[in-house]
Amino acid sequence: MNLKKLLKSFKLNESTISMVLGALVVVIVGVLVANYFKGVEQGKIPTNGPSTEVKVPTGGTTHQVEPGESLWTIAEFYYDSGYNWVDVANENGLAAPFTLEKGQTLEIPKVEPKLATVELIEVPQPISGATYTVEKGDSLWNIAVRAYGDGYRWVEIAEINNLKNPNLVHVGNVLSLPR
Repeated sequence: MNLKKLLKSFKLNESTISMVLGALVVVIVGVLVANYFKGVEQGKIPTNGPSTEVKVPTGGTTHQVEPGESLWTIAEFYYDSGYNWVDVANENGLAAPFTLEKGQTLEIPKVEPKLATVELIEVPQPISGATYTVEKGDSLWNIAVRAYGDGYRWVEIAEINNLKNPNLVHVGNVLSLPR
């Protein structure tokens, strides 16, 4: 039997059918969302929020690799830090740590979680005086940034100091800084 004939037998027009299908979609999405939050509450679905519990494995802990896992995700699970993937790889003597197989058993070492490090950069001190003595590594651009907050003002420094070659400043030279 043809679908059009079946729908005509129910005497439904297109807007009614669209409304019924839309309601069906809303119900399905609602069930999926409810199941998701139910899984989060039961601990079946990992969340990306910060954990207050630090899980330091005790000696002899093993992990069986599941599909889609990587050393990073395994380290995140046990240490709350993916950076410990190196420890897991070293403990298991993995020559190719990026090729894990489903069902592979890994020893999880007892080590402290590694935290991400941030390299601190040294912020140069601003120049406030009317003169400046050139130091190793200085350029007119850097001096202008430190003195005025604008590197393009290097031209003013070059002009007031009668520098024939502004690319060449020597350590120990004393430069006048227009204020």
